[in-house]
Amino acid sequence: MFLDLARKRFSVRSYEKRHVEREKLLQVIEAARISPSACNFQPRHFIIFNDEEAKKNLCTVYSGKWLQEAPAIIVVCGDHSKSWKRADGKDHCDIDTAIAIDHMTLAAADLGLGTCWICAFDAKKCHKLLDLPPELEVIALLPIGYPAVTADINRFDERRRSIDEILDWNTYNRKG
Repeated sequence: MFLDLARKRFSVRSYEKRHVEREKLLQVIEAARISPSACNFQPRHFIIFNDEEAKKNLCTVYSGKWLQEAPAIIVVCGDHSKSWKRADGKDHCDIDTAIAIDHMTLAAADLGLGTCWICAFDAKKCHKLLDLPPELEVIALLPIGYPAVTADINRFDERRRSIDEILDWNTYNRKG
């Protein structure tokens, strides 16, 4: 059941010292490839780092030391030259890449792998380090590997707002 998978996924910041099989990494990327995007423009690009020296260099864009533990890191980029823009100018690049990342995190969890969205990194340094063209933006870093920890699947009962707090029917009823 989908909700079981969604509850199984959590932010993993500790990984086993175990190689992630190429086939599993490709399955995770396939989940991103088939994810929806506005007007099917698919404005995303992925770079997998699984070489120790290359990862070490990439990890200089983030202050958390635990990132280097991850057997692989997926750099998720959005291509602003390919993304759909709404009539008022709203660029859906971030939304489309977020959908792809969500698909990847769930696919990884289904394969017994753990991930953690990282957005608090030095984006300019990362862009320069990867020698990306101007239209590409690094949206997130996604470490991936076999989790060295587990999470309580019932944690949402205490750590999430109730349905009554986040849902209205037919109109917005939260004024004041």
